Amino acid sequence: MSLDLWRQGCERLAAELPEHQFNTWIRPLSAEPAVEIATASGAEVAALPERVCVRVPNRFKLDWIRAQYAGRIEAVLSELAGHPVQLELSLAPRLESATLLNAAPGLARTSTSLGHPAGMNTPGAGQQAAAALRLPHQPGSRGAGPAGAPGYAGLRPLPPAATTHRLNTALTFDNLVAGRANQMARTAALHVAGAPGAMYNPLFIYGGVGLGKTHLVHAVGNALLKDNPQARVLYLHAEQFISDVVKNYQRKTFDELKAKYHNLDLLLIDDVQFFAGKDRTQEEFFNAFEALLAKKAHIIMTSDTYPKGLVDIDERLTSRFDAGLTVAIEPPELEMRVAILIAKAKAEVTEMPEDVAFFIAKNVRANVRELEGALRKVLAYSRFSHKDITITLAREALKDLLSIQNRQISVENIQKTVADFYKIKIADMYSKKRPASIARPRQIAMYLAKDMTKKSLPEIGELFGGRDHTTVLHAVRKIGEERRTNTELNQQLHVLEQTLKG
Repeated sequence: MSLDLWRQGCERLAAELPEHQFNTWIRPLSAEPAVEIATASGAEVAALPERVCVRVPNRFKLDWIRAQYAGRIEAVLSELAGHPVQLELSLAPRLESATLLNAAPGLARTSTSLGHPAGMNTPGAGQQAAAALRLPHQPGSRGAGPAGAPGYAGLRPLPPAATTHRLNTALTFDNLVAGRANQMARTAALHVAGAPGAMYNPLFIYGGVGLGKTHLVHAVGNALLKDNPQARVLYLHAEQFISDVVKNYQRKTFDELKAKYHNLDLLLIDDVQFFAGKDRTQEEFFNAFEALLAKKAHIIMTSDTYPKGLVDIDERLTSRFDAGLTVAIEPPELEMRVAILIAKAKAEVTEMPEDVAFFIAKNVRANVRELEGALRKVLAYSRFSHKDITITLAREALKDLLSIQNRQISVENIQKTVADFYKIKIADMYSKKRPASIARPRQIAMYLAKDMTKKSLPEIGELFGGRDHTTVLHAVRKIGEERRTNTELNQQLHVLEQTLKG
């Protein structure tokens, strides 16, 4: 009964859910006949709710379906059955997961496969299930390539293992500390890892240096290879792509360039702002970009600024960069910085006291890279001096860093840096002029002065032409609130903060 009920439930869900949601999350699932507990009596079995056991191809999808869809699926199945139905989700064994993706016609299975996400083709039993669900089957099923190697529609063999992906296998979702600063980017990356080619393509992640963009793209590649070791994944820095273009044009080996970049399943490319002013590179990347999207391969890019802010990049490219999903990674907030320090120390098999982590996090605010550097100094100082990690020890270990920060960042320096950035005169910081082109940078400078110095509100007001402390407070609150919702302002503030911290 459970298999028939599952088919009916999927028909209902296909009608109720948006197509991309159904194709991404429900279609790949497979139902198994429920095996009742042998020791239960007939009366006990009759009293138990009917069970529908469903296998999920990977851990991410299991967690996501359990959190987002399990309740709705159970409700639909219970309504169709006329009595309570219990949904049981479990991971498909690794061998079975491969079978779900690559089963050839004629390989019998006891479960009822629902096929694959949009863009993934459904052979054998999957075709029958799709027909039973009245779901259109996509032509060109996934089958064996030359010499029996698995491939897409027999067009090309996939490598036995992705040995040239250039991924850092140590960078995974498991050791990426999550927080408000990277929440949206991390969620989008998890979506891509769970269903590449289906949503958010391309995914464009931007933010300042050392905020975790590279960690995130490596995590996606590693997650995909874990679920599908045959996937063609490539990570590279934009400069490597530029080098490849130059090399292949010198040798006139254009086909090699296309073979390398046009046949991937996932392309991860860091710092695309380096393409600026390089017309031939941009042309070749545009061609690769179009070829990959056409075959439903996924592209993830990172940059130090949002697509429209890229300079000397062809508009054809920037419009395509912005066509998928653009997300920002912001500087980590205090709680996230503390969590990062504790997690990194734990990875070094060292216990980091929370009060010490808070001390370091309050004094190192720029990015994750600087946090790691500060942590290494503290851990090394502790080991070399054979002393426990305390706030006193951390203050001693980081005395150079702390003194540099205190010496360099002053209200006057902030005023000059902000004035240069927004192309206004330093005198405008003290003047009574109120046009938006001047008042806005002045408010930003007040916000940074309060955030980056130890000056009080009245002291800051005095340095901005004798303004009242309530004026400074208004500016601080206004810019702080806008920063949380305005990604362009947040990016500008981050650039200013990085500049001031040297």
